[in-house]
Amino acid sequence: MTLDLPTPASPLKIGTRGSPLALAQAYETRGRLAAAFELPETAFEIVVIKTTGDDRAMIQADRPLKEIGNKGLFTKEIEEAMLDGRIDIAVHSMKDMPVAQPEGLLLDTYLPREDTRDAFICHDYKTIHDLPQGAVVGTSSLRRRAQLLFRRPDLQVVEFRGNVQTRLKKLSEGVATATFLACAGLRRMDMMDVANQPIAPEDMLPAVAQGAIGIERRADDARAERMLAAIHDVPTGQRLAAERAFLEALDGSCETPIAALAELDGDSLHLRGEILKPDGSEAHAAEISGLIVEGPDMGRALAAQLLSVAGEGFFEWRD
Repeated sequence: MTLDLPTPASPLKIGTRGSPLALAQAYETRGRLAAAFELPETAFEIVVIKTTGDDRAMIQADRPLKEIGNKGLFTKEIEEAMLDGRIDIAVHSMKDMPVAQPEGLLLDTYLPREDTRDAFICHDYKTIHDLPQGAVVGTSSLRRRAQLLFRRPDLQVVEFRGNVQTRLKKLSEGVATATFLACAGLRRMDMMDVANQPIAPEDMLPAVAQGAIGIERRADDARAERMLAAIHDVPTGQRLAAERAFLEALDGSCETPIAALAELDGDSLHLRGEILKPDGSEAHAAEISGLIVEGPDMGRALAAQLLSVAGEGFFEWRD
């Protein structure tokens, strides 16, 4: 069957948020599609869509994401645009994505994964452990907050919302002594010169699917399916299948301090996972290894193991 490719006169519309990082991810997607099908970049149109999570007033007020309604904050309006036919595909940071998509949409294409680590951003100190007693650290991530307080309960953690540039500005203004950013985002924006220290997963296990770009499409769009298949990265998909099965078995959204990292070695997959209480008062971690094809089963098994160790009611604080 002949593939009806997009043209400058009838471009394929790529939906994205408008932050510099989101745009960088959309440009990468456009570039990979253009190269795969030998098309000019003008055969693709970048469509910027403002989401609830991008509301500038709420960002400036540093309102916690959970207070606004965490699940779908960065995806709802984009997915509505795709269901309405205003865009053809949507580019997402996978760590922002709930495991369930709206009916009629599929998320099964991933670009090659970047550095999964968190970066410690601080002008005066090199690591979390070097921070002085009672130092103020800014983050909007429930996971990072919990991990930080578990290791350094003496620190003060304040809400720190906004894109990379906004958070760096707040840091320079002295709102906090330190903050965190994803290494992947800094690399994609060519900002590795920012004063930062990558944090080993042993010290701070990353968010589920951190460093991965996902591309969502309509389930009945055969053209998008065939085009996206040409740029899908299989190893990234295998890793995320295990991590997201782990997330789904525990929670399924972004509203719980959960961390996981799957790594491949030949035909084998090694998965580490961690669950925490938001105040850092309790944390449980474990790991599991097996064949790559068993990744989703391992994710579910690891989740069951951690829940068994944590005991009934570990997540009661969500209710």
